[in-house]
This record gives sequence, structure tokens and C-alpha cells, in this order.
Amino acid sequence: MTTGGQIGNIDLVKQLNGAVVYRLIDQQGPISRIQIAELSHLAPASITKITRQLLDRGLIKEVEQQASTGGRRAVSIVTENRAFHTVAIRLGRNGATITLYNLSGKPLAEEAYSLPERTQETLEIGLLNAIAAFINTFTNKIRELIAIAISLPGLVNPEDGIVKYMPHMSVNDWQLEKAIRERFKVSCFIGHDIRALALAEHYFGATQECEDSMLVRVHRGTGAGFIINGQIFLGKNRNVGELGHIQIDPLGERCYCGNFGCLETVASNAAIEQRVRNLLIQGYQSKLTLDDCSISAICKAANKGDELAVNVIDRVGRSLGRAISMAINLFNPQKVVITGDIAEAEKILLAAIQGCIDNQVLINFRKDLPVVISQLDHRSAIGSFALVKRSMLSGVLLQHLLGDSNE
Repeated sequence: MTTGGQIGNIDLVKQLNGAVVYRLIDQQGPISRIQIAELSHLAPASITKITRQLLDRGLIKEVEQQASTGGRRAVSIVTENRAFHTVAIRLGRNGATITLYNLSGKPLAEEAYSLPERTQETLEIGLLNAIAAFINTFTNKIRELIAIAISLPGLVNPEDGIVKYMPHMSVNDWQLEKAIRERFKVSCFIGHDIRALALAEHYFGATQECEDSMLVRVHRGTGAGFIINGQIFLGKNRNVGELGHIQIDPLGERCYCGNFGCLETVASNAAIEQRVRNLLIQGYQSKLTLDDCSISAICKAANKGDELAVNVIDRVGRSLGRAISMAINLFNPQKVVITGDIAEAEKILLAAIQGCIDNQVLINFRKDLPVVISQLDHRSAIGSFALVKRSMLSGVLLQHLLGDSNE
């Protein structure tokens, strides 16, 4: 047992050291081996060995020499992203958006697939077939497929890739990661869609400079993702961020969760659209009509000054603001990001949210706290790709690729 533990420790040290070196090259390249040693505090011999493995695998490359400081000129190193590809999937209620990315996060191809299946078994078959069709369609763009990643609504254990719950269908410990890995023979990563999007914002979007941030998404419901110390905050049961079930009105409408006045009964696309319909039926004047009161139409009308639409968006913003203020007082993030269709009415929405924060958040917590709109909302599967990026930077997928090269 001791020997096995020693072997395991050695493998872990290799993974962590490799991750440190790769992360420095990825985030600060072009960078020299000398600089890597100074920043990582690893021995020069270890730096040489790790960079040689990365070079041999094609994961990094040497570029122009840096200016001499008196001795032999150092060679700079950067990551090589073009040869490695990821299939990233955003699985929704009725379909999936599948995107092909290279390791830099550049999208190379994207397709939407209808998946109306309503059982775990038929959905798995449909999803696997959609992935296979996508790979077959764009096989000429794929040099080496290193991972498949999926983000979805529901409760997921990211460590074993088992889906415990989905809001629109019954699942029973759905071993989705295993099914994909066995079908396509590549690494697979599964995560919650909003938490994955918060991670993507941290890697590629508005919170890149933040160690602690909060993302709030308004869509079919209202949820949040928290980044704490640069990592997704999950909690013991892997389910953190149910902002939509904070009670904001004890006398409000009944929520599907059984409670009354949950945020989600006010701040969701369906709730917003239904409120506009109700007001129109009651005779309130607006350029909106019962035939056209989608969330997009409501936002456009609000931006043009339509009084009914402005009031509806303002009400949603104040409700969101109350819940967000509670979360800020608890977590003290450096930045709050808002995403979802309602963000189209940015000025009205953010003003309402900010008003609540100004009145309800501790002064030291709200000082210099930006509240911004997501920069990535148009990229449906970017959250899934962020799961792959994380696995490279943590060394999990990186060590697997290096292991493959040594087999």
C-alpha cells in the first residue's frame, strides 16, 4: 500500500508541476525557461524536462529569441493551440448547440441539433448520434480531438460525470461522461451550464482580472455561478447558486418549488412575458401586442421608451437587485456579471440593480464593485469549452495528453 501511495504521489507531483509550467506559458507567454523557473520556483532541471515533454507533444513551441542580457540569449515559449481540438456542447431542453474549438478558444464550426426526446435513454442515443454527426461533418477541420465537454441545466457531479437531476426530464444517475468516453474514446467533462459560463467569463470574458466574481443568468429561470479564488464554487452537493429560489415577496406567486414569491416567479423569461400579457389584457397602453410580447420585443420596446416595457424591466431589475445584494453581502465578489436575453435592455436593467445595491449592500462591499453585462452571451457552448480549459490548466487533461505521448 505504501508503494502505491508513493506512486500516486509521484504522479500527482508530475501533474501539478506540469500544470504550473503549462499555465505560465499559456498565460504569460512568450516566456523564457529562466522566467518560468523564477516564477514557478521549480528547479531548472525540472523546467527543462517538462518543457521538453510539452515540445515533443506539440503543446508548446519556441518562438523568437529574447534580447540578450549579457549571456546566451533565452528562447521564448508559447502554447501551440491550432493542432488540438475540443467538441463543446450546450445541452438545453429541446436541443443541443455543438461547437468545435481549438485550444485557444477560437470557434471553428457550430451546428444546432434538435433533441426533443423525453427519456434518459432516448436522449442519450440522440445526443451521441448528434455528436457523431457533427464530428463526421467537420472531420476535415479536426487534427486531434482531445476532449468532449457538455454543460447542461440540472445537478451534475463533475468528478464522475454523473447527471443526478435535470429540470425537464427524469434521470436516474445518468452516466453521461462514461457513455461519451466509451463511444468516442476521448476525455469527457460534464458541468452545470451557469457555473460553466461563470468559469468561461473568468477565463475569456469580463472577470479575467478577478479572483472572486459572480455571474447571474436570467433565462427559463434565474441562477448564479460563483468564482472563488479562481475556482468554481460548488459546495458539498455540487449545487450552489440557486438565486432564483430566494424569496423576494412572501405574498407573491407560488413557485414550482412549492414556495411563494421566489425570484424566479418574477425574473425569468416566461414570467416577464406573462406579466406583459396580463398588463395588456388589463388595458395598459403599449406598443407591445399580445401577438408580439417576447422577451426580445419587450427589451426593444423598453429601449425605445415604451412605458409599460420600461416598468416591467425596472421591476425585474429591482427584484434581481435585492437577491444580488444578499449574495454580495455574503460573498463580497470583485465583479457581478449579468447575462440572459433581458440584458438587451442593459441601461434600464443595470440602473435598477445598481439602485438596490447602493441601498442594501455594505459600503465596503459595494465600493468599486462593477456590475456589467456578459461579453460571452452570444457564444452558447463557451462554458463547456471552459471545462476543458480548466482541465488543461489544472494538469488533469494535460497529463493525460503527455501520458499518451509517452505510451
